Amino acid sequence: MRSSDTARNRAWWDRTADEYQERHGEHIGRREPRWGIWQLPEEELGILGDVAGKDVLELGCGAAQWSILLTGRGARVVALDNSERQVEHARRALEAAGLDFPLVHASAEAVPLPDASFDVVLADHGANRFTDPYRWVPEATRLLRPGGLLAFSGGTPWEYLCWDDETDTVGQFLRRDYFGLHRIEEGEGYVQFELPYGRWIALFRRCGLAVEELREIRPPEGAVSTYRTAEETAWARRWPMEQIWKVRKEG
Repeated sequence: MRSSDTARNRAWWDRTADEYQERHGEHIGRREPRWGIWQLPEEELGILGDVAGKDVLELGCGAAQWSILLTGRGARVVALDNSERQVEHARRALEAAGLDFPLVHASAEAVPLPDASFDVVLADHGANRFTDPYRWVPEATRLLRPGGLLAFSGGTPWEYLCWDDETDTVGQFLRRDYFGLHRIEEGEGYVQFELPYGRWIALFRRCGLAVEELREIRPPEGAVSTYRTAEETAWARRWPMEQIWKVRKEG
């Protein structure tokens, strides 16, 4: 059963998907896989490695930019999104690319696919940000084969703790409590999720996932983004605004 937050976020993304793709589509529509706010190349970060011949699930695919590129690298891809409107964008992108792989309209907390179906589950500021981790991480674990990789990028507690609601940007002072960080009610009508680092690790261990790496992203000099201002990018060169987790299913 979908949670009320998942239904709420689905409605929000259905309303805003067109605007999102118009604003960010070119930035995230590169010819090679790239991660996150500043679109750092997978070739440099080395998060996924060789995906040729692997079964890959993308959680929160948007217009399937990642999935299309990974298909071109030999992966067998399934792309999932909670928003029907985002899936429509993905469907058009597949047609334009001359590709055909499964698109699933579902929440990451209840994926209608069999156990142990994938070698890799990934999300790039996708379903991991808009689904309760206590629901989606166990579900991702269920879908992974033994030894499979879960890799996902998102925001950080630092960003949330330093966010100034009055100026609607990050600042240099802590403004919120760290302990108890979990569900973040956004004024625009959607809900995001983040955990303290210790709670992430405890959740991974409980699910049988071993942490391989936590990559704290520092944007390079001159990095630009449609998601963040130049001032926010400068902030992110001092404190982590973005991170990538790599965890692997044991067994």
